Amino acid sequence: MIESQVLEAVMMICFGLSWPASILKSWRARTSRGKSLFFLSMVAVGYGAGIVWKLIDYAKTGNVPYQAVFYLINLSMVLADVAVYFRNRRLERAGEV
Repeated sequence: MIESQVLEAVMMICFGLSWPASILKSWRARTSRGKSLFFLSMVAVGYGAGIVWKLIDYAKTGNVPYQAVFYLINLSMVLADVAVYFRNRRLERAGEV
């Protein structure tokens, strides 16, 4: 059980390290081209499901779901990427790109 929790945390950390690069690239590009709102939405839903899973597991077992912190951090970065997507769409429509 502990091994799977550690591996899950490592997976979430690795995913989490890629989001800042994606956000920065989108911010600098000032365009929404190449981004998929559907993809970002599905990733956000997946992280949300992971958070709910950890809360349900906590209710059943009483084990503190420290991995949920990584899900929350990653979800917040995905939502930041979504915000940058809409910012870039607004810039495109305003002709600032």
